[in-house]
Amino acid sequence: MATETTGGAGGQVSGPVRGTNVMAILSLVFAFVFAPLGIVFGAVAKKQIRQTGEQGEGLAKAGFWLGIVFTVLGVLWFILVLVAAMSSQPTV
Repeated sequence: MATETTGGAGGQVSGPVRGTNVMAILSLVFAFVFAPLGIVFGAVAKKQIRQTGEQGEGLAKAGFWLGIVFTVLGVLWFILVLVAAMSSQPTV
């Protein structure tokens, strides 16, 4: 794990540098690619970030909420197309 140093002649070590949580990054990416996975990865990332202290809480929140929005929009679009297809069929 990398450490962060302050810019002094003594080269004092201030502590470990925590990287960005990978699941948080994946959450944001998958919110646009396959929204339900964005929700799952966002929830997992938020839990991991609370436990490990890693960075990326904003990414996890954004992926989680965008995943929810895009999933809802996808379901509404599917229902709209289904209703339109059912109403355009001729009755026998």
